[in-house]
Amino acid sequence: MSLNIVLVEPEIPQNTGNIIRTCAVTGCRLHMVRPFGFVMDDKHLKRAGLDYWDIVSIDYYDSFEELKEKNNEAKFYYATTKAQKFHSDVEYEENCFIVFGKETKGLPEDMIGENIESCIRVPMRKVDKARSLNLSNTVAIVVYEALRQIGYPGLR
Repeated sequence: MSLNIVLVEPEIPQNTGNIIRTCAVTGCRLHMVRPFGFVMDDKHLKRAGLDYWDIVSIDYYDSFEELKEKNNEAKFYYATTKAQKFHSDVEYEENCFIVFGKETKGLPEDMIGENIESCIRVPMRKVDKARSLNLSNTVAIVVYEALRQIGYPGLR
């Protein structure tokens, strides 16, 4: 395994399905923090994840605190539009955790505030209507930058 992707309270099954597919083809482990805005047998989630379910590792948590307690020695990065650093400005390491918030609100303000030095963002235009990228696209952009930095372990 090379990276850990964390979804905090994902809301849209198609996004989560796409992220499952990204994790499956890159070897990233997916960590999902409840509550979800869908049920795990949602047809849109299954369709977006295609037939990759058997090659992806997914862990489920009832809270972000539970995830942190089980991985307290790991390095965490927090993706938010409120970050100063670009996703390409940090040095990722194998087995680090990259945390993404829910589609409608992003990460909780207190989580951002407590971890501001570890917050990252994907650069975007400064236009009011361009508030954020689609979650699954953002995950893919950040995952591939992190994998590039650590040498694409396990990928051909």
